[in-house]
Amino acid sequence: MQKILTLSAISLLIILSASHARAQATLSGANVITTGVPFLTIAPDSRAAGIGDAGAGTSPDVNSQHWNPAKYAFIQSDMGVSLSYSPWLRALVNDINLAYLAGYKKLDEFQTLSASLRYFSLGDILFYDDWANFQGQQNPNEFAIDLGYTRLLSDHFSGAVAVRYIRSDLTGGQLLNGVQSYPGNSYAADVAFYYRNEFYVSRQTNIFSAGINIQNIGAKISYTDGEVKDFIPTNMKLGVAYTTELDDYNSFTFAADINKLLVPTPPVADPADNEGDVLFPGGINSDKSVVAGIFTSFSDAPGGFKEELQEVNVSAGVEYWYNKQFALRGGYFWEHENKGNRKFMTAGAGLKLNVFALDFAYLLPLVRNHPLENTLRFTLSFDVDAFGSQRR
Repeated sequence: MQKILTLSAISLLIILSASHARAQATLSGANVITTGVPFLTIAPDSRAAGIGDAGAGTSPDVNSQHWNPAKYAFIQSDMGVSLSYSPWLRALVNDINLAYLAGYKKLDEFQTLSASLRYFSLGDILFYDDWANFQGQQNPNEFAIDLGYTRLLSDHFSGAVAVRYIRSDLTGGQLLNGVQSYPGNSYAADVAFYYRNEFYVSRQTNIFSAGINIQNIGAKISYTDGEVKDFIPTNMKLGVAYTTELDDYNSFTFAADINKLLVPTPPVADPADNEGDVLFPGGINSDKSVVAGIFTSFSDAPGGFKEELQEVNVSAGVEYWYNKQFALRGGYFWEHENKGNRKFMTAGAGLKLNVFALDFAYLLPLVRNHPLENTLRFTLSFDVDAFGSQRR
C-alpha cells in the first residue's frame, strides 16, 4: 500500500510532536525518552514476545542474539537458524513489517559464534513538495547486522560481546525544508553475561537462571550533515527465570525482566518561561557524549529518583511445555504513564519437532492502541545439528 507524504508535512509532524511532548511534560508530568532507530528495541521473535517481552534470563534458544547472546554457551544443539516475521501497523497498512534472521554455530564446548539481521521496512511512500510537485517514490527502511562471540567462563557462568552496524534510510535523500537529508549510520556493541544453575528437587530437574545485557553502546545517529545527532537506544536488560519440572512430561518456566534506557532524560521547560529555554535542575541536553549519557542516565531525571524509577519497564511471563514438544505462553508488559504508558498482555504457542520449531505470539493492548494490536507474529526455527543427525 502506497502512502503519500509531503516533505513539509514531515517537518511539521516533527515540530508538532515536540510541542505536544513539551506541553504534556508541563501539564501532566509526562517526560517520554525518545531515541533514534527505535526499531532496535522491538521484540523480534515470537517466543519472548509471547511471555511479555522477557528474555534476558530465560533458557537459551536460537534468538538469544537479541535478548542475551551469553545464553548461547548453554544451548544444547551445535548449530541453528531462525526466521521471524512481525507485521507492523497492520490495521492501517499492509506493507510495513519487521523481519529477523538469527543463527549460531558452536566452535567447541566453550565458544560460540552468532549473527543476526534485523530489517524494518516502512513500505512505499510517495513524496511531494509544498506545491504538490511529485518528488519521487521511496521505500524507507532500517536494518542492523550483528556478529556475536560467546564464551563459557565456568560451569554456571558465561559472557558475550556483540558488534552491530546500523543503517536507517527514512527519506531517500530528499530535501526537508531546504536541508539535505542522508541515511543515518551508526555502530554499536552489546556486553552480556548469563548465569545458569541446574539442580534437583524430588528427583525432578529445576533450573534457576539470570542474565544482564547492556545493548547498543554506540555512536549517535544523524540524518543531516551531522549538526543534529540523536542517541541510539542504549538499553540495560536484567532478567531472571525459574524452570521446574512437574513430572517427565510437564514443566513450567516463570520469567521476569526489567529494562532501562541508558540515555539522557529530556529536559523539562520551566512553565514560567514563555520561551521554554529555562530547564528544571537536572535537565540534560542531547549534547552529552554517549559515555556521559550512560552514566548520568541513572541520576539526570528532572523529577529526581522518583522519575528515574518511572523509567524502568517490567516484563513478566510464564511458559508451559508438554513433553518438550508443545508450549503455551502468556505475559504482561508494564511501562509508567509518564514514560510512554505501554501496557499490554501477550499470548503465544509453540510446536517443536526433531528439526523444526514453530512459534506464534499475539499482543492485546490494555491502555492504548499498539502497532502490533490484533497481529499474529511467527518464528520458524531450524535445528541444523538435528537435521544432520537424521541424515547420518
